[in-house]
Amino acid sequence: MGDRVKLSVGMIGVGLMGHGIATNLLRHGHALTVLEHPGNQPLDALLAAGARTASTPAQVAAASQVVILVVTGSPQVESVVLGEAGLLQGIRPGTVVIDCSTALPLSTVKVAAQVEKAGGQFLDAPMTRTPKEAAEGRLNLLVGGDEALFARYRPLLACFAENITHVGAVGNGHRMKLLHNYVSLGSVALIAEAAAHARNTGVDAATFVEVLAAGGGGGVALERLRGFLLTGDPSGLKFSIANALKDLSYYNEMAGQAGVERGIAAAVMQTLAQVPAQQAAASLVPQLVDQMAGRRDPRP
Repeated sequence: MGDRVKLSVGMIGVGLMGHGIATNLLRHGHALTVLEHPGNQPLDALLAAGARTASTPAQVAAASQVVILVVTGSPQVESVVLGEAGLLQGIRPGTVVIDCSTALPLSTVKVAAQVEKAGGQFLDAPMTRTPKEAAEGRLNLLVGGDEALFARYRPLLACFAENITHVGAVGNGHRMKLLHNYVSLGSVALIAEAAAHARNTGVDAATFVEVLAAGGGGGVALERLRGFLLTGDPSGLKFSIANALKDLSYYNEMAGQAGVERGIAAAVMQTLAQVPAQQAAASLVPQLVDQMAGRRDPRP
């Protein structure tokens, strides 16, 4: 499929990430139908650019050659695809479902089998990077699925992604995403705990950042925390603590299913779980430093 082929694309999940994806699909000339949903970002700009809306996932599927999912996790994916008025109720032979959500690989394999049974095709293509890169069309995608199918739809993915990696069979995209997020969020949590220690014992924040950046603590995780540590600006990582906890819980479940070591992952998840639910939903991950600095270990 050449990059000049224009497709009818459906999208379910026009949130912070999905809005940027939708914008870039329209920019490249694809027809777009989006599901009306309370979690969507404002649709005014998309509607002005020609997007249409549908009230059920089945209606989205019926209007689309390709349906892209950008929802919260496996329960939402299963509901959207398998539920009442779900995608399977409107899917047509050859329809391609591309799941850009973060999900559990075993659930992904189950959902893909149902899509294929209904005559469709499936790729899991979870994202890394942030809403900024989504708006710029510069996401990273980790794609699981048939290699020929991936090659055929790579030009569509390139409308909103800069780095696109085929990582194996269906489910491996989501597996790699969880591995990536565990390493990424785990690194941020480790530095946040050290930063809380530094704050509570009088180490200057600028000195803390300078020393880490010049040594073994340098890298993406520190850079995402830098603004918060120096000026209190958490926008370097626009990802809520609640979402980080969800991803770490998924990683721990995946590791448990595989029977592999997860001691450090369990500790990171427990660290995130100590943040009260309401604060976790309202706070970005860099603000974990405040949470940690406020709860001193009572042990001598």
